[in-house]
Amino acid sequence: MRELSEQLLSVVDSAEPKLRAVADPESVKPVLRGGWSRKQVIGHLVDSASNNHQRFVRASLQSSLEFPAYDQDGNVRVQAMQEVNWAQLVTLWAAYNRYLAHVIAHLPPEKLETHCRIGSGEPVTLRFLATDYLRHLLHHLNQLGVAESS
Repeated sequence: MRELSEQLLSVVDSAEPKLRAVADPESVKPVLRGGWSRKQVIGHLVDSASNNHQRFVRASLQSSLEFPAYDQDGNVRVQAMQEVNWAQLVTLWAAYNRYLAHVIAHLPPEKLETHCRIGSGEPVTLRFLATDYLRHLLHHLNQLGVAESS
């Protein structure tokens, strides 16, 4: 998990200055099919960090995990992501992900195979959740054109 943690830190370190270079007026313009703006995408990634933080910790403390599904559109709408200050949102996203990298690096090895069910989905392992978290983050950062070059 330490390698995954280091990868996450590298992604954040690469993407953060690119996100900070986006002007606030640009951050509210739709950039994705369906109309999500940069603010809404980064807000969604903050939600992802928050949900996964709870999943990682709870799965490490229990023999299995049942966690509710996630309504991404509802969460973005209710939190009024378009109204958040862009710099504040980027700061929150970067800080939360740096903290999650710390959490991931310290996941107990004996708990990585803990079964986790999210909503009505098929059970997956804690290891899968952590790995998929980075994949999901990279997917959205690629959509915004700020993911590190491979």
